[in-house]
Amino acid sequence: MATYSKVKLSGSTDGRGVKVAATATAGTTIHTGSTTATTYDEVWLYAVNTSASSVKLTIEWGGTTSPDDLLELTVLPEAGLVTVVPGLLIKGNATPLIVRAFAATADVITIHGFVNQITV
Repeated sequence: MATYSKVKLSGSTDGRGVKVAATATAGTTIHTGSTTATTYDEVWLYAVNTSASSVKLTIEWGGTTSPDDLLELTVLPEAGLVTVVPGLLIKGNATPLIVRAFAATADVITIHGFVNQITV
């Protein structure tokens, strides 16, 4: 039987938001997946843009070299919490998969979220 645990993003301090400082690859670390192959992380991410302008945000989903690893969106100014990743999975791997983010403007986007860690 699978077990579920709700945990904070590994890039977060005490569950607080992660400020996206990076403006290019490799981005700011948001979450590092497990090194156990039977562990899946269901990742939920929300972005806040505190600037007065729209800002392009890129999520690097487990890698930084393939265009298939990039999730791109524009976060509107002062729009509150915007869903960025709606519960997508990363599987545990001997070399853990890392979710990173970079933005067109440094230090105006903060990522909040959590992980449902599933062990099968």
